[in-house]
Formats: sequence, structure tokens, C-alpha cells
Amino acid sequence: MSEERERWELLPGAGLGPLRFGMGPAEVADALRVSEPRERVGGPYEQEDFADGVKVFYGAGEVACIALDAVTGPQVLLAGFALAGRDPEQAHQFLLDYAAEHGSCLLYTLDGSLALADLGLLLRSQEVGDVRLSRPVLVREEWLESEYYRDRLPLEGDPVPDASPRPS
Repeated sequence: MSEERERWELLPGAGLGPLRFGMGPAEVADALRVSEPRERVGGPYEQEDFADGVKVFYGAGEVACIALDAVTGPQVLLAGFALAGRDPEQAHQFLLDYAAEHGSCLLYTLDGSLALADLGLLLRSQEVGDVRLSRPVLVREEWLESEYYRDRLPLEGDPVPDASPRPS
């Protein structure tokens, strides 16, 4: 982990670092101190990618999910444990231990990712070169509780196939 990597505070139910659920795109740009995202991604959801390893997903024009890159995104600590850029098995075990100690509700996604529902934290993995590293994703409660959204976040690459209709 780079010493120069920015650290963001996990704010369960509210947001991550300077970003808060419910912010609009202009507020996100202001909070990240940029004029605009590096890229806007098309598809079934609004998504903005920022140069510092931050991806923001919107529902109805408001922040609903924040995904951080395993290597270039800000670091997030949970009980002193760095969540980004770790061996996914180590990170997974840490979350299991954390959940047992704190009585957190665990959820698993179709791809085997683990979520601590009460924190809105979903731990995904990301391929970096020839290894996989952990990456934290903070999700608004409504999206984390919805199997449709939860199994498709972050929404990079092809979504998990299924026959479920998109919720309205």
C-alpha cells in the first residue's frame, strides 16, 4: 500500500470520504475537486469514472454506489484493516471475523463477493495483472438489499446474466 494513497472514511449509510449518498453529479465533482469526470459510462445506470480510481453510480440522478479501484483508488480502513488492494481471501476472512465480532449481517452475491449489509459495504475483487485484489464498494441500502442491483455492482464488464426484470 502506497503511503501517498489517500484515505477515506467509511460512513455507513451515508457515504464514503467526501461523497454522500443522494449527491448529484455536480456535487460529486465539487466534492472530488474536479470540473468533470474522466469518463461517463453508458448502460442501464448512470456511471461516472474519475481519474483517481473512483467510480460513482447514480440512481435517479443521485449517488447510490461508490466503487474504489484496488490499486489507484483511495484506501478505506475498517477497524484498522485496509480494504483495498488486499488478497481477496484475507479480506474475505477479515469481514467474516468482523461480522462475527460485531453481529453484522452478511450477504453473498452470485460471484461470491461478501457484503456487510449494516455497513453498506460490498467487497469485490479486481484483476490487476495476473493477480486478484480486493476493492471496496459502498452501496446505498436500497441497492444492497435488492438482489438485482447487488449482483451487478460495480457495473463494469458484462452484468451477471439472469431473467429477472429490472426493477422500476
